[in-house]
Amino acid sequence: MRMSTKGRFAVNSMIDLALRERAGPVALATIGARQQISLSYLEQLFARLRQAGLVESTRGPGGGYTLGRRAEDITLADIVGAVDDPAAAAPGDERPAAPGTAMTDHLWAELNDVMMRHMGTITLKSMVDDQLARGVAVDTRPARRAISAQPVVKPVRTSAPNSVFAFGRSFQG
Repeated sequence: MRMSTKGRFAVNSMIDLALRERAGPVALATIGARQQISLSYLEQLFARLRQAGLVESTRGPGGGYTLGRRAEDITLADIVGAVDDPAAAAPGDERPAAPGTAMTDHLWAELNDVMMRHMGTITLKSMVDDQLARGVAVDTRPARRAISAQPVVKPVRTSAPNSVFAFGRSFQG
């Protein structure tokens, strides 16, 4: 039994979010940079996680995502179930079975059920605690965006004449 890429990326991103949300909403761009996941792919995953109520979004400057529930109340099965396609979880439902595969469809469905039940016993908090115990460095300060009240404008210095009269005088020597 193999977990999908969507499921793995979603679990890793949720652990990353849970580790850092104490400092405020976490931007998807920062999660993507740390996890090496494209921003557009993360946006798709987090849209599904938001629909499932696992994360909440905050718009505007300083916005991002926070957990929709406490980390103790979110299981890995919740995360994987929110992002994985139900058709992919049930083999043989939509396409005709290849010769010989129908005999093992029940086996794969049963293994999938066992794996989902086991993931239902693992909470996001336990995964975060495990990462902290392994010594993962967590920067709790939010990334500050350099926003100043007035843009810094450097004066332009030129030795060229600034008028027709100055231009004429430059030829006089």
